[in-house]
Amino acid sequence: MSLFNTLLNALDNPDQEANSSQLTGLFNAVQQLSTASGTSPDTMQSVVGIVGKHVRSSLQEKRTNEGEYQAQQLVNQFGGMQPNNQILDLLFSAPQLQAMIQEVANRTGLDPRVIQSFLPTLIPLVLGLLKSGNVQGSQGANNPVLSGFLDRDGDGDVDLMDAMQMASRYIQ
Repeated sequence: MSLFNTLLNALDNPDQEANSSQLTGLFNAVQQLSTASGTSPDTMQSVVGIVGKHVRSSLQEKRTNEGEYQAQQLVNQFGGMQPNNQILDLLFSAPQLQAMIQEVANRTGLDPRVIQSFLPTLIPLVLGLLKSGNVQGSQGANNPVLSGFLDRDGDGDVDLMDAMQMASRYIQ
């Protein structure tokens, strides 16, 4: 099932945290980040996809090395609308962070300093989207959005922004 379908299922399930205002808020925050950084919406969509790919890889590594619960706890603790520099250190080693910034710069033409400046805001937004699959009142024991994101087919394509845009159209 695609990430989009998993998000729609979470929105339709009253037992999960996902709701239309949460998704709209995340989408609007990405748009505001685009405007504030002087980045076009298309470029920001590319950035979200590249960053999402790196977040997925790091969360998969956390899950493999530390267990499903630890990966979910990172999502629960840092997912949302608040910028946080700490998540960069928890998810990425210095070489991984530099590789991600360089890939974004190479593929989008953005200045690496600009990229570095919005990662503490963008990564919690990505994690907030993943958090939307949590079951109400639990600590995410069975989060289908996170599971679907981490168990992708490995094609390297992370359609986070596309899924958010399609879902926001569905809920309006």
